[in-house]
Amino acid sequence: MIEIPENLTLRYTLMCDDVRIEMGNKISLMGIFQNIMVEKLPVSLIKFAVINHWMGEGTHETEVRILSPDKIDLVVSSQATPIALTPGGFTDNVSFFVNVVFPTAGTYWVQTLADAVVLEEFPLIVADANDVQAMQQADEISETIN
Repeated sequence: MIEIPENLTLRYTLMCDDVRIEMGNKISLMGIFQNIMVEKLPVSLIKFAVINHWMGEGTHETEVRILSPDKIDLVVSSQATPIALTPGGFTDNVSFFVNVVFPTAGTYWVQTLADAVVLEEFPLIVADANDVQAMQQADEISETIN
């Protein structure tokens, strides 16, 4: 039986082009996105990041995975990262990905795991900008998530 980690809550997940740590330990996010529209496929993204905001307590191990549209093939996975939270604490975990290839259009799946349990899964639509039908589908899924 899989147990969901106790005392740990994933508050939100964002995807963006880059993340910087600023003075005062503030994070700056550049180019937040939820879908990928390109002129031509396959596409290789030079760099992007997935940011998870955690609340809770204790020591946990987190990971981010991106799966193919059929959810069978692993496109990319982050290194497992330990996080430690004091009671009532919070932390942001940033996973950077470099040179990730999306070979075809479709709905890929971004998963966030804690202690080897999938806590969140959401769609990442990759589409050819010339494919009007794919863009309409992206808008429909986007509206249901928001």
